Amino acid sequence: MKLAILFGTATAAALLAGGAMADTLADVKARGMLNCGVNTGLVGFAAPDANGNWQGFDIAVCKAVAAAVLGDASKVKYVPTTGQTRFTALSSGEVDVLARNSTVTFSRDTDLKLDFVAINYYDGQGFMVPKSLGVTSAKELDGATVCIQTGTTTELNLADYFRANNMKYQPVNIDSNAEGEQQYLAGACDAYTTDASGLAATRAAFANPDDHIILPEIISKEPLAVAVRHGDNNWGDIVRWTFFALVAAEEYGITSANLDEQANTSQNPEVQRLLGKTDDLGKMIGLDAEWAKRAIAASGNYGEIFNATIGEATPIKLARGLNAQWTQGGLMYAPPFR
Repeated sequence: MKLAILFGTATAAALLAGGAMADTLADVKARGMLNCGVNTGLVGFAAPDANGNWQGFDIAVCKAVAAAVLGDASKVKYVPTTGQTRFTALSSGEVDVLARNSTVTFSRDTDLKLDFVAINYYDGQGFMVPKSLGVTSAKELDGATVCIQTGTTTELNLADYFRANNMKYQPVNIDSNAEGEQQYLAGACDAYTTDASGLAATRAAFANPDDHIILPEIISKEPLAVAVRHGDNNWGDIVRWTFFALVAAEEYGITSANLDEQANTSQNPEVQRLLGKTDDLGKMIGLDAEWAKRAIAASGNYGEIFNATIGEATPIKLARGLNAQWTQGGLMYAPPFR
């Protein structure tokens, strides 16, 4: 009996220490606002427009979660975070979810006690240089100065790549993409390295983007993911399946334009469950039956979001590539809604 009591006490203490008693859903509902950690400013992904309204690929995730949980996609407080402050902002409770081009790694997932609930963009690290430099390959950067954000996976990747190719470089440390852009354009570094998507977004914001080229080498795997705090499994489920709803919607042809029609007329059992017509999946995660329908209505399905913010018709000009649906040769794949 004594051992059982001690075990029970120890288990309760461990659960409390691990944050298993946290209830982020209740906190967000009581606050009436979702606190979403985003980039300090990366055009196409997360940046305020001329009127101060945040727009972008990552912003759409924040809006979808707010719509699912609070019934209103506008009920989001966007909290700008740098590469150095983003994980602290999440673990401290300053933000409820982090939707900010952050790579999943072993140490971040385990040592930092974060849960990366869904990969929303498959990426890789690249290099951008002025066209006037005359460089056509990253292997021609021996002795170059390279602008690099501190507190990111790109630091180790850069060191590994240059070491493996028996090259040397001089790092120019920066704290944010805005500083990196400034330093790079001022000539403080020969090259700028970060995720290839980030380079495309940065170049698109230049006055003369054609004066700069992104080199062909991709030197790492950078699966960018949405993160929550470790220990609140229900909140993790909500954010994870909200994102999956956007992916599934594209697969099943559900768009922001035909959402109501699909909800009322589709005979596809998966669509009926996704849009809350049958089974009431929302009840399993503490939401109502139409949580996913609202999430999709916020900014459209995954493909709509991609095309409107960073796709080939935008200044960012990113092809779907690995981020295409699994049915189209990509890696985007939503588990079944059943």
